[in-house]
Amino acid sequence: MKKNILLLGVVVVFALFLVKGTKIQSVDEYYLTHMEDIKEDSETVTVSIRCDTLLQPENWKMLKKQLRKEKYVPKDGVILKESTYVLREGDTAFDLTKRACQYNKIQMEYSGPDTNLYSTVFIQGINHLYDHSCGELSGWMFRLNGKFPSRGPSAVELKDGDKVE
Repeated sequence: MKKNILLLGVVVVFALFLVKGTKIQSVDEYYLTHMEDIKEDSETVTVSIRCDTLLQPENWKMLKKQLRKEKYVPKDGVILKESTYVLREGDTAFDLTKRACQYNKIQMEYSGPDTNLYSTVFIQGINHLYDHSCGELSGWMFRLNGKFPSRGPSAVELKDGDKVE
């Protein structure tokens, strides 16, 4: 009997320790607590997401009719204005874009490196604008520091001060 009470006491103490020592967060809470932690000595990068090329008349005509709405294509073409985020060790252009989309609740769909010839992540769609939404040659591209890399976004590791568009 004394052993059972002692065992029960140990289990209760252990359970309290787990509950008190574990911070349970939703996905949104996780990203909110980790995106705003820029300090003076933090390494940072900037990210922006734009679709302003769709606003050109020849492209707008090719865009699927159901996507010709401001909720998909903002009037200025800016889905995410240039924003600064903390750079984590090993971050790629894809990692940062994915975090920025999650943090800002922007829809993004992608396929993994095992599904294509180039062994890199392929971004299929952002903000419900997908590959081929505006014709056969349309799709998402990215620039790093103003240049189009010859590798995919998951193959480009970022450095302090980089600018991903």
